[in-house]
Amino acid sequence: MAELLGFPPQVLFGQLLIGLINGSFYALLSLGLAIIFGLLNIINFAHGAQYMLGAFVAWLGLKFLGVNYWAALVLAPVVVAAIGIVIEKTMLRRLYKEDHLYGLLLTFGLALIIEGSFTHFFGVSGQPYSVPAALSGGNNLGFMFLPTYRAWIIVASLIICFGTWYMIERTKLGAYLRAGTENPQLLQAFGINVPLLITLTYGYGVALAAFAGVLAAPIYSVSPVMGSNLLIVVFAVVVIGGMGSIAGAIVTGLLMGLIEGLTKVFYPEASTTVIFLVMIIVLLIRPAGLFGKEA
Repeated sequence: MAELLGFPPQVLFGQLLIGLINGSFYALLSLGLAIIFGLLNIINFAHGAQYMLGAFVAWLGLKFLGVNYWAALVLAPVVVAAIGIVIEKTMLRRLYKEDHLYGLLLTFGLALIIEGSFTHFFGVSGQPYSVPAALSGGNNLGFMFLPTYRAWIIVASLIICFGTWYMIERTKLGAYLRAGTENPQLLQAFGINVPLLITLTYGYGVALAAFAGVLAAPIYSVSPVMGSNLLIVVFAVVVIGGMGSIAGAIVTGLLMGLIEGLTKVFYPEASTTVIFLVMIIVLLIRPAGLFGKEA
């Protein structure tokens, strides 16, 4: 098919692979945003900074403590989730009954503080983080070369995304989470600690961002601005999928990555704006997003 369209198959499939990798990051990050907004009604503008923190925890752990990549995949989300829990308990908890704008402004301010602090200490130039030895190299599939680490990113993202969807939509814990947003007083009457549930939910959403940051560290430079460069695109993905929709965040993230990759093949000039064009079209046709519920 690629040759019929005038492109070598390596070019087409290579861009589709890049699009799928970008889509994996879009899915992970938009999933965290959807969980936090859908269950806590907070527009978490600090999500990009927390993604960056995950990458920096991995890089600092390797440089100063010798923490390898596999340990960082577990340690970084836990560390960043702990920071997020402190933020939720000391700041965000006061805003749950207020307009969404207050949470957005608070988290936007936090993002600026975190990014500014890391820029002050580390500068804006990126820091290298090596691909683990077990995931180095790749495989020649004939029509393209598939780097092992890129394949790992896709597989790991899909496992985490669909595992999270299953937990929220198909388990008792997920039922408690959904009930806690719709009728917290009734859930508390059944003996469930709703404030703790909300805190852990925010921590998990933040941990997803940190996990994505660790995955991104070996292929993108670890930089204080890596999150802000990605956040606006991720918010567009969330809007397209539907604010608060778990399935919408996953499916739309992967789909937008593939559309972006195809655009780079057929019309490269539009590759940086195609997601926003899709967002405008979706909002005109379906304001609640593809998977969102109409108010």
